Amino acid sequence: MTTTGLAGRSVIVTGAGSGIGRATALAFAAEGARVVVADLNPEGAAAVVAEIEAAGGTAVSVTGDLSEQSVVDRVAATAVERFGGVDVLVNNAGIMDRMSAVAEVSDAEWERVIRVNLTAPFLLARAVLPHMLAAGRGAIVNTASEASLRGSAAGAAYTASKHGVAGLTKSLAVMYRDQGIRTNAIAPGGTKTAITVDAEAGAHGPATLGAYMGNVGRPAEAAEQAAAIVFLASDAASNINGVILPVDNGWAAV
Repeated sequence: MTTTGLAGRSVIVTGAGSGIGRATALAFAAEGARVVVADLNPEGAAAVVAEIEAAGGTAVSVTGDLSEQSVVDRVAATAVERFGGVDVLVNNAGIMDRMSAVAEVSDAEWERVIRVNLTAPFLLARAVLPHMLAAGRGAIVNTASEASLRGSAAGAAYTASKHGVAGLTKSLAVMYRDQGIRTNAIAPGGTKTAITVDAEAGAHGPATLGAYMGNVGRPAEAAEQAAAIVFLASDAASNINGVILPVDNGWAAV
């Protein structure tokens, strides 16, 4: 019997078509939650829904660019229409930058990374909050990063975006704690996923950051990140709010 209190809950997981998001969607479904699998890639989202259903779970996919308000609205509406509300929002979708230092960052790189990594979680939180407030409860879990804790884990755009996610997490935690809504974040270190970095050869940013990567330690499995997300969303974490939890094999402690 589950002890998480997640059975029957309505859960949105973004970036759920692969990597940490996929592992998280599967983990929630295994706890008996009903999952909205949101992803940019239709094939990946459909595959995860099929995997959940094959195991006896319940899921539905919504695809599109989560930096667009219309897609965000569709994600929230799907959870409400199919599953009766929104109990948990996992803002996991994100993209890497090119490890660029500030002087090397193009407008396009900056704006895209900030839009996907920071603006989209804000838009999704804003969209689901009315439903959580009406229910008097809810949990939001954001995927921050080791780059939300330090300046040596990624380029300027990604680092700024993930520091912003940490700030958004803490603001949500304070603003809505008296309405029964908790917001926390994980800060993953190195993790085995398909995410890639298109770093420019010889650029100052990647060359500088390389000196700090020896402290990463053992890369995590996506399922290890998912386990932390599920815990923070569960009733077992009922008094945990506003936490940025490193899941990084001690990298943050170095």
